[in-house]
Amino acid sequence: MDLGLKDRVYVVTGATRGLGNAIARELVADGAKVVVTGRDEERVAEAVADLGENAAGLAVDNADPEAAERLIATARERFGGFHGIVVSVGGPAPGFAADITDEQWQASFESVFLGAVRLARAAAGELAAGGVIGFVLSGSVYEPIAGLTISNGLRPGLAGFAKSLSDELGPHGVRVLGLLPGRIDTDRVRELDALSADPAATRLANESRIPLRRYGKPEEFGRTAAFLLSPAASYVTGVMMSVDGGSRHGF
Repeated sequence: MDLGLKDRVYVVTGATRGLGNAIARELVADGAKVVVTGRDEERVAEAVADLGENAAGLAVDNADPEAAERLIATARERFGGFHGIVVSVGGPAPGFAADITDEQWQASFESVFLGAVRLARAAAGELAAGGVIGFVLSGSVYEPIAGLTISNGLRPGLAGFAKSLSDELGPHGVRVLGLLPGRIDTDRVRELDALSADPAATRLANESRIPLRRYGKPEEFGRTAAFLLSPAASYVTGVMMSVDGGSRHGF
């Protein structure tokens, strides 16, 4: 199936590894061009080299108020256009409500929430009809995840923001949507499993609760994202798409 991605240009944040990188890979594989970001300059350079000539990179933090303007300018200067943005943010530090400090809440709010809002707001002001804004969120949008209290607090708010933005931008032909990963086999998920006394047993227990009985593969998540970001999904907006092997109960 031709997704219509050839020569379309996307900014993908948090794309030096994990889910953001998986999305960038699938977009490039289908003919798109990408501007990828990360906080570490060396990792950004490595990601760009790996993705090839249809990728450019910028070392920025989502929390930087100037990040959005710089990224959109890079997309236009490097590839001559800008058709969408995927806001992928590294997960905030794990922890329980009683243990999380004000400083941790503040730093996470700046990066996970306010940074994402700024990026989306800037993109909304630049995108023409046919453009798309995507958020990589979490299954915690629907159900809290034990030990991830900050994520449980911030991700649902971003989902609400995304839905509001989709209603506002819909009449202008710009789509807004969210992707909700379950347990995808990334470094982040392996790090969370490693917090337990027996990571292997934890993984087996988690897999037993997933209807497909396994963790997802990053490329499976990336392919889903590439479709939703593409013109092939031109009538899909305002949705939160679970990519979790059937873990979520309910429709």
